[in-house]
Amino acid sequence: MTGPVSEALAAFRADPRAASWLSLPFFANRRADAIAAEIDDAVAKGAHVLPPPEKVFASLLLTPLESVKVVILGQDPYPTPGDAHGLAFSYAGTRRFPASLRTILAEMAEDLGVPMPRSGDLTRWAEQGVLLLNTALTVEAGKAGAHLKLGWSALVDDAVTAISRRRSAVVFLLWGAKARERAALVDADKHLLIEAGHPSPLNRQRDFRGTKPFSRANAWLASKGLAPIEWRLD
Repeated sequence: MTGPVSEALAAFRADPRAASWLSLPFFANRRADAIAAEIDDAVAKGAHVLPPPEKVFASLLLTPLESVKVVILGQDPYPTPGDAHGLAFSYAGTRRFPASLRTILAEMAEDLGVPMPRSGDLTRWAEQGVLLLNTALTVEAGKAGAHLKLGWSALVDDAVTAISRRRSAVVFLLWGAKARERAALVDADKHLLIEAGHPSPLNRQRDFRGTKPFSRANAWLASKGLAPIEWRLD
């Protein structure tokens, strides 16, 4: 008997958009299956896991490996039901934007001279080749960070390594200490690394605002003959 996350994993494997990701050791060595089974066991015991199962692998489906132009790494999904939908930092809720997302979008607006968006849904970025990948793809409702130690982080390491090796020109926007740890996995001779502090208001260094990552990313992509990202959301 399988549970909802194992079923979502099976559906992911069957989706043509997932083909380029399935060779990652995380999927090929069945590590993903073990994590899905562990989460399903928790669900069977009453845990409320987010995002909805059909959205767990949304970041990989919306941005296949062969289309990645920019990588943004997050931590784990928002722990409030209805807020997370499978993309790092992206917000599907109806309340005020989460603090880190608000900081990111304010920087984007200032950097590019555009209005602050009304929507926090970053699907438009993902569809243009911005991989919005969390260190953990799941969380328990009301328990931020609950799944950070389940082993999902191996997916991030595998994905960053594969992108660095297989893609010729990608911008890695590494925000915060955990994301910046992955810089060692990137071939800096081929790709652009833009590192900064985390956009969280808890970041006492305040070293995110003013870094202009969006315009810098687009300028570099253009220098490589690639179409820039349309960062505006409205």
